[in-house]
Amino acid sequence: MAMLIISDCINCGACEPECPNEAISAGDPIYVIDPDKCTECVGAFDTAKCVEVCPVDGCIIIDPDHTESKDDLEAKYQRLH
Repeated sequence: MAMLIISDCINCGACEPECPNEAISAGDPIYVIDPDKCTECVGAFDTAKCVEVCPVDGCIIIDPDHTESKDDLEAKYQRLH
């Protein structure tokens, strides 16, 4: 799965530097997450860092259009690094 930033985003940028895969970038008008790079921090951390640092509760959710198993996410993380 990948994470998804929804329209509640306040465009603060807190999430971007926390991503170990550089999957988050500034979009217009809100930040966006590249599902090809997002591993929900599997392989790097126990929880999704973007969700932890986001000041808006519920702003970053699991992207229902990009579902992957934990093993797939781990493999993706290994390919990226």
